[in-house]
Amino acid sequence: MARVTVMGSGSWGTTFGRVLADAGNKVTWWSFQPEVADQINNQRRNDMYLPGIELPTDSRAVLDPAEALADAEYVFIAVPAQTARANFEQWGDAVPAGIPVATLMKGIELGTGYTMAQVIEEVIATPTELVTAISGPNLAKEIAARQPAATVVAAGSREVAQQVQDLITTPYFRPYWTTDVVGVEIGGAVKNVVALANGMAAGLGFGENAQASLITRGLAEMTRLGVAMGGEPVTFLGLAGVGDLLATATSPLSRNRTFGVALGEGHTVEEAVAIVKQTAEGAKSAQPLVDLGAKHGVGLPITEGVVRVMAGELRPADLLSFFMQRDIKPEYA
Repeated sequence: MARVTVMGSGSWGTTFGRVLADAGNKVTWWSFQPEVADQINNQRRNDMYLPGIELPTDSRAVLDPAEALADAEYVFIAVPAQTARANFEQWGDAVPAGIPVATLMKGIELGTGYTMAQVIEEVIATPTELVTAISGPNLAKEIAARQPAATVVAAGSREVAQQVQDLITTPYFRPYWTTDVVGVEIGGAVKNVVALANGMAAGLGFGENAQASLITRGLAEMTRLGVAMGGEPVTFLGLAGVGDLLATATSPLSRNRTFGVALGEGHTVEEAVAIVKQTAEGAKSAQPLVDLGAKHGVGLPITEGVVRVMAGELRPADLLSFFMQRDIKPEYA
């Protein structure tokens, strides 16, 4: 049994803590919301983010990040990607030295274009070999209900990846390992944007042909960018690539798809935010992904279209037309 800390008590952080507890670990959550921490500690629930799920009796939630991190042997971070740096600057010094730090976040930082692993390395000063990224077709509500799911644990060190793999294995949650951190993180970031775009298509009433085409071309964008940044092509054919993309782009449980559906149905961006209630990372990661594409000479037409919709330059109804009117070319060009 290991002492593990999950920094964040939203739907995914709470769910992942439950997975860790089911795997036999002693779990502490850090929460910035007193009402959430109180309910976890006294009622073994988190109805704000994960209603109807009973949490383990030997876990706890605390409001002080230093207290949450004090005795941790492993740290898992589940805060919104765009708040990661600010959070790390507040409590990063409290992370014990020499322990693995895992990102459960899926996004690219605005301004720097950094992946979450890069932000961890820079701000928390965690050595590259100890930084881990976990990603896959992992819809929180299904995993919280202990439905079967798989994921990918990526770390620069094979040994660290396998340590974390062992730490999170349960009868219903099956992790695989890889050393392709870049590929796993780019897969997790791009799939959110594609899911948002596919949600728009669904909200507009487009059928399965249109949605399958959009998802598949989104996979092509993900692969082109990931490989240009040093990722392995096979990663994008696996759980952190096509697997996560399919789950996020097609499930009504997906925040990013739900956000896109709201836009496709005619809601404003502000109204879509209110409907989703939690962070839809694709809305914020689209622009830094376009910037990364430009830096690496990779075109990302779907992602570019989402940026234009979010900026009010393009209507959701025009998104597929924007995509369809591009010059024709070979499929794998």
